[in-house]
Amino acid sequence: MADGSPGGEAKKLTDLKTDLEDYVWSPDGKKIAMVLHDPDYSDSAKTKVRKPYVLDRYQFKADVKGYLEKGSVHLYIYDIATKKLDTLTTGLYDETSPVWSPDGSQLAFVSNRTEDPDKNQNTDIYIIDTRKGATMKQLTTWTGADNNPAWSPDGKKIAYLRSTSSGNFLMYDQPILAVINREGGETTLLSKTLDRPVRNPTWAKDGQSIAVLVQDDRQTYIGRYIFPEGKFAGLTGGNRVFSNLESAPDGNWVAMVSEPQTPGELYAIENGNPRRLTRVQDDFLTPLELATVEGFTSKSKDGAQVSNVLYRPANTPVGKKLPTIFYIHGGPVSQDEFSFDLTRQLLAAGGYAVVAVNYRGSNGRGLDYTKAIYADWGNKEVLDILGAADYVVEKGIADPDRLGIGGWSYGGILTNYTIATDTRFKAAASGAGSSLQLSMYGIDQYANQYENELGTPWKNTDKWLKVSYPFLKADRIKTPTMFMASEKDFNVPVAGSEQMFQALRSLGIPTQLIIYPGQYHGITVPSYQKDRVDRYLQWFDKYLKPKTL
Repeated sequence: MADGSPGGEAKKLTDLKTDLEDYVWSPDGKKIAMVLHDPDYSDSAKTKVRKPYVLDRYQFKADVKGYLEKGSVHLYIYDIATKKLDTLTTGLYDETSPVWSPDGSQLAFVSNRTEDPDKNQNTDIYIIDTRKGATMKQLTTWTGADNNPAWSPDGKKIAYLRSTSSGNFLMYDQPILAVINREGGETTLLSKTLDRPVRNPTWAKDGQSIAVLVQDDRQTYIGRYIFPEGKFAGLTGGNRVFSNLESAPDGNWVAMVSEPQTPGELYAIENGNPRRLTRVQDDFLTPLELATVEGFTSKSKDGAQVSNVLYRPANTPVGKKLPTIFYIHGGPVSQDEFSFDLTRQLLAAGGYAVVAVNYRGSNGRGLDYTKAIYADWGNKEVLDILGAADYVVEKGIADPDRLGIGGWSYGGILTNYTIATDTRFKAAASGAGSSLQLSMYGIDQYANQYENELGTPWKNTDKWLKVSYPFLKADRIKTPTMFMASEKDFNVPVAGSEQMFQALRSLGIPTQLIIYPGQYHGITVPSYQKDRVDRYLQWFDKYLKPKTL
């Protein structure tokens, strides 16, 4: 506390009449920059009956937010002492991600001011004085994504992330570290040749270097660019994952670190050496016997080299073949890393080897690897999953007669693609997935992706039908499959699971449909989170564990 006291009761500062989407304190702690949504008058009727949704936007729905009517989010400045709320920006466009300049005189922020922002991802960095009536100034002009601004300590430059590619659709892209002067002008691209995604740009206290988190083949390490020369140096890494990077005095850093057998803890990074600061997870970990975690590389049928992570249950006898679950990550543009993964640890605790496959489409292996699945879903990814399965069977790790597969989101989608391609899996758990992709157009939030990647259904019907094969060829599926979905999911709507459940039910394949009430794409209710893992284990145990006499 400012008065030196150790804390006390929380104090309400504001009484806002609209949704607060983001806020950030000024450097002197006297003001707060807020991102507020335009007021919604649709629920003001005394009858408490909501007026009908009136929708005319291209992007008319989004997970969690629901149906999207007209209305934007804008920047405001709240003065703590006077309790006065000043409007900084107005109009038809959103202004998000505000960051205070070191002297508190300006905000850098992000906005897409194209004619129809719903149809592209062309965001730019702007700055504005922190006073009522100020005029915003556009700094960047790249026809792609510019975001995550970070002021230099002297306030003269802004580091930010810029997409590698330009264009309307950037899912398979990776961000580059860029720097621009406060006044605008030429942009310096620091990590363009790295060919790895970077995030969390953070200036050193002396302004002489910029650190970033680099995702690289199952790791996320800290790299540092000397400024302005642009020389790159890895600061610290290893088979672990760094996150939440912050600068500290004397050229040091602070970050969260997660390792395969340790959830996130705070570390100081001094002269490149991590030193653990906290032990908040010790009480949680002490009574547990955790799976051992190792990496392996498999070769797919077409020759692709794929990086994977293997979890073996604690106290596994040497040479014992285990029932094995392939738990597939979502995204698809993400990666399984050497970090603590509670779901896979719980599955391993049930007596299973667990395999995480960084199939093509994942990041951390370069832009070409990520883009390999563009408009060709359920092909190379399935080859990579099957290649990893061949490896663990050949090495005597997995029992070939007791293989299971599952995942959530794109992991659920790939579960459907895989069981429609190969019958080796004896049980599957497909969460928040879809198969009849043609039917997803207009009911989920991905219209812009679909039209840019696959084209419109009425012009490219054959392509849409090709990526819909798990449903259209459902009679090839022999795997008992549990489908799981969230009732209010607008990301991958429940219809995707309902359709596959109905198909397998009609075909006589053992199946079950689990729907979590009131949940969005991510399950947030703790009892539902527990229920999901319990059901995974019950389903896999039923089909993968040998029957005892």
